[in-house]
Amino acid sequence: MDRLTIRRPDDWHLHLRDGDMLRLVAPESRHFGRAIVMPNLVPPVTTGAQARAYRDRITEAGFARPLMTLYLTEETDPKDVTAAHADGTVTAVKLYPAGATTNSASGVRDFERIRPVLTAMESAGVPLCIHGETTDGDIFDREAAFLDRRLAPLRAAHPALRITLEHVTTAEAVAFVRDHDNIGATITVQHLMMNRTDMLSHGMRPHLYCLPILKRDTHQSALREAATSGDPRFFLGTDSAPHPTHAKEATCCAAGCFTAPHALACYAQVFEEEGALDRLEAFAALNGPAHYGLAPNDDTVTLLRRVDPVPVPRRLEAHGLTVTPFDPGRPVHWHVEETP
Repeated sequence: MDRLTIRRPDDWHLHLRDGDMLRLVAPESRHFGRAIVMPNLVPPVTTGAQARAYRDRITEAGFARPLMTLYLTEETDPKDVTAAHADGTVTAVKLYPAGATTNSASGVRDFERIRPVLTAMESAGVPLCIHGETTDGDIFDREAAFLDRRLAPLRAAHPALRITLEHVTTAEAVAFVRDHDNIGATITVQHLMMNRTDMLSHGMRPHLYCLPILKRDTHQSALREAATSGDPRFFLGTDSAPHPTHAKEATCCAAGCFTAPHALACYAQVFEEEGALDRLEAFAALNGPAHYGLAPNDDTVTLLRRVDPVPVPRRLEAHGLTVTPFDPGRPVHWHVEETP
């Protein structure tokens, strides 16, 4: 197969930042129809009014259909959340354990203090997106620890709450999603294409450093099986997370992989390698909307396969910023056909 036309995908986990960075990277998500946009700005997007203002900045920067989220804190007002969801301002609420990842200092420390807002969300049908890691213990074990210590009790207390476990990275997370109702999971390009050996062998590769961190190859295999299985609980979420190149190539580098410009081509490469191109449309364009109770996009995109590998997108430079895209580390033969 050298030509594949599918419904236009959505990105169910995207970082667009703000200001000059927003203006630089927003157009790079053009292959996606909609995107769940993360609220971890500084300061974070915690209210409906802030989400509306941020949405306006995003559309002005060149991404037309952002789906907004609110940053969950221990002071979040349940009424504001349910009202913002009811009027279409926000699609979901994002839970960051405090200190777990970039700009998460305002996140949740005491999970008991967010019970009222979770109860209100459960009743009103507001989805919860979760960065599923603890903030202690071995960094390679933090996702599995979160499932046992935090997510299992939360699931038991709020069984009707619709949850997206974002950027799953372990076989344990795949099994958890399959064992529980009302839970879906996004899977990133980097976790499908890379593992911790790729990141650490022959020197540290900072542009592969992200959180949750890349795991061993057995977990990578479990993710590839889940993504390409046709299971509707798993769907596309790039977690594309741009940082200035100088912040990535630093003594203590920032966490995040900037994959937006070529993410869809990379997903196609993985699905081809797994003999599952016929399942790419469901993963990329159907499962996510079904999880969020939305219709899939009406329009389509076409992916073309070239005999010669497609180059990694060039560095983006504008507004005094330079951002380096993720390098998949092996040939990618697919690209998205650009329409006039």
